Amino acid sequence: MNIPEITRVTTAEFAELQKICRQTFYETFSEQNTEENMKRYLEEDFSAEKLTNELLTKNTEFYFAALHDNVIGYLKLNVGKSHEEEDNNALEIERIYVLKEFHGKNVGQ
Repeated sequence: MNIPEITRVTTAEFAELQKICRQTFYETFSEQNTEENMKRYLEEDFSAEKLTNELLTKNTEFYFAALHDNVIGYLKLNVGKSHEEEDNNALEIERIYVLKEFHGKNVGQ
């Protein structure tokens, strides 16, 4: 497998970010939840308003993992002082998801 290209997500890529967030979350958790609960969670937690706020939050960064210009996963980082950390030197990986077809292929590494 080729090594994925890692790029920082920009506000211009919001639609692609929302799509990969929803798809990877659904693939990861749909078997353990009802369709109704999944639909509600995806609409609320990955709504345009909430995701835009996260994308614009100081000390929060999103990155895409892409192969051949196709986004296959994403990463959300909180750096320095964030909502969870008070340490200026902190680094928190809040989310790391890849499409189901890439599980076990070292994309997350």
